[in-house]
Amino acid sequence: DCVLNDRCPKLGVKKPASKGKSRKKDSIKTLISWNVNGIRAVEKKGLINIILDSGANIYALQETKAHPSQLSEQLLNIDGYSSYFASAKRKGYSGVAIYTKEKPIHVIEGIGDPLFDDEGRVITLEFDDFYIVNAYFPNAQHELARIDYKLQFNQQILDFMEELRKKKTVILCGDLN
Repeated sequence: DCVLNDRCPKLGVKKPASKGKSRKKDSIKTLISWNVNGIRAVEKKGLINIILDSGANIYALQETKAHPSQLSEQLLNIDGYSSYFASAKRKGYSGVAIYTKEKPIHVIEGIGDPLFDDEGRVITLEFDDFYIVNAYFPNAQHELARIDYKLQFNQQILDFMEELRKKKTVILCGDLN
């Protein structure tokens, strides 16, 4: 049952009519999205146990600031999860990761533009009935120094997700800055 059921009618949202199928309890997925501001630093603070204790199906992390080659074997292979990474070419900068209990059909690193993909800002996993896009959006920076870059990225990722949406549901998570 949805935790927002009491609020929905007040907001004008109606529960969809049942189509004769009841949702299996095991088909419900739990997603946690977290800007870790350095995956190696948060590992020292218990990241692996946090992931294991949460039981979430999918963990989407942003601002990992590391290449997989810089990570411990334990962090790369958390029991019961598969891990996927998109890293910046520049070490110690941006980066995203996804840990998932269910193996995806397909993994897409980036959005198809080296201008953004070289910064390791997006990773997409395709599952049977949805895509999950984990993104670390650029910050416009002080005095909007990178506002044009940010706006370009916003348009590119929107176009990317629109193409995916033609095939199946798209879930966007991440740090939208």
